[in-house]
Amino acid sequence: MWIAVRQRFEALAANLKLTDAQIADGRTKHEGITQCLNIWYWNSISTSSNRILAGSWGKSTRMRPPRDIDMLFVLPSEVYYRFENRGGNKQSQLLQEVKGVLASKYPSTTMRGDGQVVVVAFTTFTVEVVPAFELQNGQFLICDTNGNGQYKLTDTKADIANMSNCNTASKGDLRHLIKMMKCWQAECNVPLRSFQIELLAIEFMAAWPHKGNGYFYHDFMVRDFFYYIIQRANGYVIVPGTGELIWLGDAWLSRAQSGYARACRAADYEKADDTITAGDEWQKIFGYYIPRYV
Repeated sequence: MWIAVRQRFEALAANLKLTDAQIADGRTKHEGITQCLNIWYWNSISTSSNRILAGSWGKSTRMRPPRDIDMLFVLPSEVYYRFENRGGNKQSQLLQEVKGVLASKYPSTTMRGDGQVVVVAFTTFTVEVVPAFELQNGQFLICDTNGNGQYKLTDTKADIANMSNCNTASKGDLRHLIKMMKCWQAECNVPLRSFQIELLAIEFMAAWPHKGNGYFYHDFMVRDFFYYIIQRANGYVIVPGTGELIWLGDAWLSRAQSGYARACRAADYEKADDTITAGDEWQKIFGYYIPRYV
């Protein structure tokens, strides 16, 4: 029984990996932005200092098709005090300054200041730059331009450590699950943010009895994760470090219920060695990233 499960999910994992060329391209983009900002704010030509990769690039959950690259750029404290002496929406003005610095290097690239980030829309990757001020406890103040503007607390280091620790405990299953669920998110137009999926996956994996058993259990992992998040509709997840609550709502619930039903059928077909019919069901969740034939 289950003769195709391991091969099928190994193929899915391979199909979701960025290519070497895509990784090199993304690295060129975020290193170029980092160097530009370092020259302006720190009088340095470094392509890596004062930058923290966040999101999928910081947590090793990047995948195909390429998505945004999220990065914090740490500004000198004197920049904070310079803007505090201004009137109006200081955070919006700070984003506009950072955008202007980047526009001097990338004059033909579309950019905008958007809430908390400067969005740099390259053709292949969009890089979202979060200007940040580091606090003594390792947390960061980032801009929130809504209303009259304010600063918001974030703890990117705690977020990355939380992911890394859980992934280690699951022997890599966590990151595989997150990539698969982000694939489902895209293929089925699921109104759940990637950050919500990540935190739900960490919660789930902490108690899932089969974690660490590798690809052979990934059909059960997908099925059981769908069941888990169905129970979490209209609940919330807690952001590591800051304790902020992020509400989940239920706009995505019907898609999770459909995913669960399909995963149950697919797992049953896998058990019965009806591998092609199982593949048909998996493709309703993951599209052509998962093979029908194995």
